[in-house]
Amino acid sequence: MRSTLQNRALLQPRGVMPESGEDFAPGIERAFALTPEERSYSIDQIEGNVPSFVRGSYYLNGPARFVRGGLHYRHWLDGDGMVCTLRFEDGRIEFANRFIRSEKFAVEEQAGRPIFRTFGTTFPSDRLKGGIALESPVNVSVYPYNGSLLAFGEQGLPWELDPITLETCGKFTFGGCLNDLSPFAAHPKFDPATGEMFNFGVAFSPRQPTLNLYRFDHAGKQVYRKRLPLPFACSVHDFGLSARHAVFYLNPYLVNMEALLRNGCSLMDALDWEPERRSWLLVISRQTGEKAALVPLAGQYCLHLVNCFEEGENLTVDVVELERPIYDQYQEVPNLFTDVGEGQPVRLVLDVKGGQLITSQRIDYKLAPDFPSTDPRRATQPYRDFWMLGISETGRRGRKFFDQLVHADWSTDGPHDVYQSPPMHYLGAEPIFIPNPRDQRAGVVICQLFDAASMASAFALFDALAVVKGPIATLRLKAPIHFGFHASFSRLGQGRNL
Repeated sequence: MRSTLQNRALLQPRGVMPESGEDFAPGIERAFALTPEERSYSIDQIEGNVPSFVRGSYYLNGPARFVRGGLHYRHWLDGDGMVCTLRFEDGRIEFANRFIRSEKFAVEEQAGRPIFRTFGTTFPSDRLKGGIALESPVNVSVYPYNGSLLAFGEQGLPWELDPITLETCGKFTFGGCLNDLSPFAAHPKFDPATGEMFNFGVAFSPRQPTLNLYRFDHAGKQVYRKRLPLPFACSVHDFGLSARHAVFYLNPYLVNMEALLRNGCSLMDALDWEPERRSWLLVISRQTGEKAALVPLAGQYCLHLVNCFEEGENLTVDVVELERPIYDQYQEVPNLFTDVGEGQPVRLVLDVKGGQLITSQRIDYKLAPDFPSTDPRRATQPYRDFWMLGISETGRRGRKFFDQLVHADWSTDGPHDVYQSPPMHYLGAEPIFIPNPRDQRAGVVICQLFDAASMASAFALFDALAVVKGPIATLRLKAPIHFGFHASFSRLGQGRNL
């Protein structure tokens, strides 16, 4: 039976802060109320200077429409996926955005009404894919790979897009190795040295939940698919990759498949947080795909990892640990993060052979950090710097949103380089580092901006090592767009990239 909360999804639009708590994000509802128009144009309003080394294509994916046929989606993960691109070339910056014509989008567009149950919203006669899974809105991430551009959602096949026009080309099956029901996550990892792609998917069987680990070579050929038993049916969003291992932070955030299938509830309502089970680090050999270690941790929660690397026989796993799961803070749109918990970047050093944690290091930034990003040249290798978003009003009850861009350095105790956005200005999307090829550390970070007062969107470039100084260039769009999740950058003429 559906709850009163679930049925409220059929009521009229939201946009007013609940009576309890303050409003620390005035105007944020304007970003979630809009449905971006598909457009393509040259950006002609540029403030500041774009460095000459910024050449290539930036891609961003995220949920862009929260109303379908009178139904108002409850959860940030419910919206239809839309990809944006910025192409930096020949002194011009070209912008384009386009909805992904996924199975869900196409069927519902033709029907003119919602058909499929979403992550956080149910409605009468909603449908599951094959009767057992959500039909993905393909709204989480987008990456260039082997000459293609692939858009990813949770637990479904990626969709191939034209890298210039963003037109949807179709499902990407890796030469027929995967099918519609293959569990496949939204966070593939790429090895810059080999061009390989690794990804995973969880089969939430109540009897024996299983982690599927996939390895593909630089040409898109599947090297292996390994199935490893999990201690419980845990929700896993991301993983880490080092030169020799794949690493999974197993949260005691359990998926109740019976509730999803038999009780007709949303996936959000089928998730149970059971911290008494503890969290675990599952370490898998990249070479064989077999388990190398299972290391117990405290009952924290991790949505995103930062990077992983080996030094000698020890494995370093850098993560963002949160005091509890974050998905409940993604609803009810647009009143997000009303009581978001604290979090902290944590460096975990493991003895893989001994199966134990040796040391841990914490960076003193607790304002709900998320969307960590590193220099792609340092993926799977030792590194110092990373970037993430934060929420300045963490710890105070009331609606809020990302308003800090943070540059952190593992050689210091805490970030001393933090950009605070002005009032009614909000930040979106994973901050992407674009390296300066003439420097081993320097570069720029690109981040999304939304001005709620004037209902305007932009992309800003920051000096990566001095974000506190504010944007060095601001690219103002001709129309507002949605908040994105994950992004990527493809330098012209670079390896596997376009």
